[in-house]
Amino acid sequence: MLEKVLSFFYLTDLYKLVLIFMIGSFIGYIVEMLYCYLKNGRFESRKGVIYGPFSPVYGFGAIVFTILLYRLEHFNAFIIFVVSAVVGAIFEYICSFVQEKTIGTISWQYNKTPLNLGGRTSGLYALYWGVLGLIFLRHTLPYIEIKIDEIPTELAILIAFTFGIFITIDLIISALAVRRQSSRAHGKKTRNHIDIFLDKHYPDERLKKIYPNMIVIKKK
Repeated sequence: MLEKVLSFFYLTDLYKLVLIFMIGSFIGYIVEMLYCYLKNGRFESRKGVIYGPFSPVYGFGAIVFTILLYRLEHFNAFIIFVVSAVVGAIFEYICSFVQEKTIGTISWQYNKTPLNLGGRTSGLYALYWGVLGLIFLRHTLPYIEIKIDEIPTELAILIAFTFGIFITIDLIISALAVRRQSSRAHGKKTRNHIDIFLDKHYPDERLKKIYPNMIVIKKK
């Protein structure tokens, strides 16, 4: 079974996308940390999962840009910028919507930003996505691809496979912990052993340190 999975990773080049996701998630975490320091004068947790220095929204963004924008590599910079801005804004809106509807929280709010769309994205951040997409497609992605190709294929597949398992478990635990935090905020008591486990190991105090900007949506 394991051999078939690894073979699938190799034949489809899926391992490269997983590695791009991993690198994008890490770079995104660093960028967010630096942005927070420049804006607030202090470092603050900006990771999107409980375990590891990763911001998966940037990882998924890197995959979206890789798949949708790859063929635009040789287009002029303005076209890449515009398409990246549109794709990035749509992606950001979807991420915010899915987060709110699935786990009852939001991690960013642009209600006070001009040209915002439901507070989930805005014209200003679309411009940021445009710049980010242009840099990613013209410079970051080619460099990442070169470095990935320098790694022996078997080792690259093993790294991707191992990280894929780790981040999947990490995402599930993180989502369950935050969803349980939302339930606690609405006064819902423990219903099973999973709730008891989550209350014990991922209390509000711990999650607040990991996700200082996250807001629990109050149900009407």
